[in-house]
Amino acid sequence: MGEQRVRIETEFIKLQDLLKFAGVVETGGEAKVLIQEGAVSVNGEVCAMRGKKLRPGDRAGLDGVTLVVE
Repeated sequence: MGEQRVRIETEFIKLQDLLKFAGVVETGGEAKVLIQEGAVSVNGEVCAMRGKKLRPGDRAGLDGVTLVVE
């Protein structure tokens, strides 16, 4: 799959919003389920907090796709 860079104009973006914004999931509900199931990692560690704030330099991973926040 690979790496996708996501540029944000704000100080941070919430994990579930990042997944939707990047097109990795279609709905917030889908993001919620995947995050709660432990399918999403943040900076190499499983993250179960859908409201986790990601800032430039953070990385989120799901199904072989790595999202890099810029």
